[in-house]
Amino acid sequence: MKILYTGSNGLLGQKISHATPTFPQHEFLATSRGANRTQNMGTAAYASMDITDREDVLRVVGEFQPDAIIHGAAMTHVDECELYPEQATLMNVEGTRHMAEAAQQVGAHLVHISTDFIFDGKDGPYKEEAEPNPISHYGWTKLEAEKIVEQLSSYSILRTVLVIGMAEDLSRSNIVLWAKGALEKGQAINVVDDQFRTPTLAEDLAQGALLAADQRAQGVFNISGPDYMSIYELVGQVAQHFNLSMDSVTRVDSTTLNQPAKRPPITGFDISKARKELGYAPHTFAEALEIITQQAGL
Repeated sequence: MKILYTGSNGLLGQKISHATPTFPQHEFLATSRGANRTQNMGTAAYASMDITDREDVLRVVGEFQPDAIIHGAAMTHVDECELYPEQATLMNVEGTRHMAEAAQQVGAHLVHISTDFIFDGKDGPYKEEAEPNPISHYGWTKLEAEKIVEQLSSYSILRTVLVIGMAEDLSRSNIVLWAKGALEKGQAINVVDDQFRTPTLAEDLAQGALLAADQRAQGVFNISGPDYMSIYELVGQVAQHFNLSMDSVTRVDSTTLNQPAKRPPITGFDISKARKELGYAPHTFAEALEIITQQAGL
């Protein structure tokens, strides 16, 4: 089986590359815009591909002829999506449309990575059949992308939450690395206590995506960590793990942050379907912190 994946320079993409040797029966092609920035490519080859360029997508996918595509490339910075909506729509909606068309042309199963931000956060944690109601442009683009993917005859939609992890040369950080850095410097930070999530180790999301591709699993699956917590509790656990003081942290609610994009207050996922049907087995948050610590050489 041949598997192509997008966004290979990002956190998820790098973890998929690292995990490819655990699926030796498959041939992999990693794609991202521009040059490859990942040193450990596992068993994957690399090709530059811009998901916003329809002809480029059809050419690369047409040449490789994958049996499955994992589509993880997206504009995921929530505030930037709010500030630059046209760019976000191009990446997240039109990019997905191009991937769906390419998948259809070669008969590939499409595994699409989505988000908890398709929900309004009034009724989490969510099951797969919950009714979406996005409250940000990012959430809207990801829901529109889901609608495109659902038109295909063979697809998986994997929704995830607050992805964390350590990787090479990332274009942006994630909450664990940000919190650790700020706490080490004693930097004054405001942390919300009214947003709740089930944070997801990037290795676990990669494993979920590869399981869905390998099994050509049909439908929607929640792929996140098993532990439900507030953002404040998350930062507290980071502080405890690295033996850092919380003295520089001010506990606030979301209304004080004045962010361009609204965040859903309570999300998080029920992951029982993915556990049962895919064999998905995520790490606890404490285990995730230990893995990140080892990878960072701390």
